Amino acid sequence: MAERSTAAVDVADNSGDDPLTAKADRTTADGAEAQDATDMSSLNTNGDQEAGDDPAIKSPELHSGHKLARRYRLEECVTRLDGFSSWRAVDEKLRRAVGVHILPADHPRARSVLAAARSSALLGDPRFVQVLDAVEENDLVYVVHEWLPDATELTTLLAAGPLEPYDAYQLVSQVSQAMAAAHREGLAHLRLTPSAVLRTSTGQYRIRGLAVNAALRGITVDRPQRTDTEAIGALLYAALTQRWPYENDAHGLSGLPKGMGLIAPDQVRAGVHRGLSDLAMRALVNDGATASRQEPPCTTPDELAKAVAAMPRIRPPEPAFPPVPEYQHTTYQQGTYGQHQSAAATQPVLVAPAPLESRTGKALKWAVSALLIAALGLGSWQVADRLLDQGSTNNGPGATQPSPDASMDDKPARPLQPLKISDAREFMPGGSGIQLDQVENAVDGDSQSAWITPEYHGYANFGNLPNRQGGSGIVVDLGSEQSISQVRVGLYRSGQKVQLRAAGEAAMGSSSLSDFSQELSPLKQVDGNLDVKLDKPVRARYVLVHITELPTDGSPGRFRGGISEVQVLG
Repeated sequence: MAERSTAAVDVADNSGDDPLTAKADRTTADGAEAQDATDMSSLNTNGDQEAGDDPAIKSPELHSGHKLARRYRLEECVTRLDGFSSWRAVDEKLRRAVGVHILPADHPRARSVLAAARSSALLGDPRFVQVLDAVEENDLVYVVHEWLPDATELTTLLAAGPLEPYDAYQLVSQVSQAMAAAHREGLAHLRLTPSAVLRTSTGQYRIRGLAVNAALRGITVDRPQRTDTEAIGALLYAALTQRWPYENDAHGLSGLPKGMGLIAPDQVRAGVHRGLSDLAMRALVNDGATASRQEPPCTTPDELAKAVAAMPRIRPPEPAFPPVPEYQHTTYQQGTYGQHQSAAATQPVLVAPAPLESRTGKALKWAVSALLIAALGLGSWQVADRLLDQGSTNNGPGATQPSPDASMDDKPARPLQPLKISDAREFMPGGSGIQLDQVENAVDGDSQSAWITPEYHGYANFGNLPNRQGGSGIVVDLGSEQSISQVRVGLYRSGQKVQLRAAGEAAMGSSSLSDFSQELSPLKQVDGNLDVKLDKPVRARYVLVHITELPTDGSPGRFRGGISEVQVLG
């Protein structure tokens, strides 16, 4: 048990006032929480309004059907509070649903909202709901973002009960890695609640409202990394226990008992995964509290992501197949057709005797058995005689001997099998890493995750950077020298200049391109994914996916690339 502060954590969200079943029925794909007309950022941990709020600020008077920039048609208002409103809208130019935040241009937070939206848009990380536009026009400031109709809020998932250990592991792994990448670019969330985390139909978790949600509500803190880390810990705690880790009820979840302090998840609910329980405590205990079995607290998303990576990986549960239903006898019996069922049920059913159980039947069975035995004996004798004749013919004078390779030529080729990858590392010819915490994403068997480079401004070629003269990439380790026949590489984006190289045992820990002497493919620009089939198998332990030039990310002068999956076959 541990006592701790709830500072800088928005625990008084009004979603705690609604029952879980009500939360589960709501639409969850918009970019702002569906709330009543009350600014939850102005509530303290006891649910009381803090001093200094200005309830006189009003949202712009807009209505369904209003168009912004002759393009975005407003459909439904999902939030209206503290001078701004959030809408579900339609982009008539691209014919897709979007979300829009709107506030007056003279709003005291208008400038900070614009700045936050533009900074978030520059990140370009697919793990976040993307900002598509941020504009000041006609005395209005509006921010347009993605709308994910196939995604489900974490709030709705928790309404049905706690998550399975594998789902909770994926949640904390993906969210912590995403927030670590955001903080490296100087961006914080500060309002990372269950309604800000979405799970898509493919199982990928995405975060909405990066920097923007906090700017809309005027939230600032002194230690943003610690705030976001504790928020991730609260999400994991809720996923394991279906309880909010504070005394206040929030987000449709019940809080902890009054006066008990912070209780480990495996003490709140039986059957909680011990490693995930400890991880939640390490993220939540950030204000000097300690617990006897806890490792040192995780105070940044990067530390939390590394702690998750150090855990034994939790495998997905085996699929459950429904039992085969028992054979159901019908009520139809011979001779009862056209009669009432009750009358048929009262009449005795005559059971025919088993076939061949009479004296004549037994004699017939013995006769058939004797004939079968005789036929088998005669057939065996004829086959043996034929083989002996062939053997004497082949061994006679002038007999042609079969080629020793004839039998091998007739055998079908063995299908290629994926080779086990024991480890992977980032290729660092410049001596410094790019995205070390994402290397595992390139070999985890999940094409939805990826090792992604930062966004480079004005540099398509790694060689233009002083510390990237040799490019970058991923080195996969097969554990020992193996026979390699094919390499498949899923690329994060088309247009990257890539080459495959290989090396033996001597390249262990090497960061020099010259040590990977075996060229498996030429250096070329690749459209789509890279699939290289070798004419002859190559013996090697290490395979290098070497990237020297990055494609544009859709914005002029901005370049980004990466690797989503590497598979070696032999």
